[in-house]
Amino acid sequence: MGFTGRAALIAALGSIPVGILEPSWTGMLAVNGSLALACAADCALAAPVRTLRLTRSGDTSVRLGDTADVHLTLTNPGTRTLRARLRDAWPPSSWQPGTETAASRHRLDIPPGERRRLTTRLHPARRGDRTADRVTIRSYGPLGLWARQGSHSVPWTVRVLPPFTSRKHLPSRLARLRELDGRTSVLTRGEGTEFDSLRDYVPGDDTRSIDWRATARQNKVAVRTWRPERDRHILICLDTGRTSAGRVGDAPRLDAAMDAALLLTALATRAGDRVDLLAHDRRTRAQVQGRPPGEILAAFVNAMAPLEPELVETDARTLVSTILRNAPRRSLVVLLTSLDAAPIEEGLLPLLPRLTQRHTVLLASVADPHVAAMTAARGSVDAVYEAAAGTQSQSQRRHTADQLSRHGVHVVDATPDTLAPALADAYLALKAAGRL
Repeated sequence: MGFTGRAALIAALGSIPVGILEPSWTGMLAVNGSLALACAADCALAAPVRTLRLTRSGDTSVRLGDTADVHLTLTNPGTRTLRARLRDAWPPSSWQPGTETAASRHRLDIPPGERRRLTTRLHPARRGDRTADRVTIRSYGPLGLWARQGSHSVPWTVRVLPPFTSRKHLPSRLARLRELDGRTSVLTRGEGTEFDSLRDYVPGDDTRSIDWRATARQNKVAVRTWRPERDRHILICLDTGRTSAGRVGDAPRLDAAMDAALLLTALATRAGDRVDLLAHDRRTRAQVQGRPPGEILAAFVNAMAPLEPELVETDARTLVSTILRNAPRRSLVVLLTSLDAAPIEEGLLPLLPRLTQRHTVLLASVADPHVAAMTAARGSVDAVYEAAAGTQSQSQRRHTADQLSRHGVHVVDATPDTLAPALADAYLALKAAGRL
């Protein structure tokens, strides 16, 4: 409880005539005594705060970049009208910078026995779980001279999901997938593909596709058509170690890796493949296994939402052991990690034979476009030094990629904007070649 600004202003204004006309303790007592009585009456008429009943409803999840509406219902069970200001507190990352004050503060007027619903609109700036803090209510008397204040804990959590901005590339990759699967006029053949049907020979067809037994039973040449195998297993591994914390543009590398993983997951599930997720550094941070096709993407998004980069070195030996344990049969293992020379050469490279002898391995890394810009920079002494540093960095990445390729690893190195479509194209190329 306490005085309001209005009470302080009246006290200050009342002291001016007393000081001019009757500068005495009697005059001061007359003014302040009357004000104190008015404040006491105002306090008695102010609605109590602690007896209020509060409940929440609304959104429980939202994609990063969108808004979520959380409703707060207040019930006034007392006999006095509630005139109040309310602050609905949330973590700072629940708002865009500069919008917190307008979004979290509300004025309300609730007669006795009635209820009101307020809406707090969140616009989160980061992924993860956003949990509501206390609801603070300041109840005023009818004169506005005195206020009662109290807080209530009304739990509510909004999960901020990855934005999946690469979704725009999905239609074009699905069109290519339909070609590979034989749902259009183009049918492919290669190692590990499945027999689809017979059709008449057309000039230009590969003679190795001719089915001589079927040709002998009819008076025209028949050829076999093939389609890529379905129900393959894909294990997507997100490296959540320290290298994933490096920022490229406005976001960590981990966010770009997540976006690429979501596009690949959406594409692979449409292709009939089974997709699992593993997020790992020194230990497993998230895991999704064995979900039906209709639930895979939602499960991935939900598992990725609270993930944050850990400032520890990824334990490559534990990572490889976990992969082998989660993928006992031949699979496509997609590693979303960094191409930095030290972690690869000292950690992952010596362990690759354990992976490649059993699985097809595809490594995808986020490249910094600023490095390429530095490489091309010229015109000043500083630019020359930056260009030299950029050239060295690109050379190291190419050398690391070459080492991985010699071990049978397929490498995708692309900027955050192009990583997702490049990874999807690599998956389609492996599928077309029968390498899955």
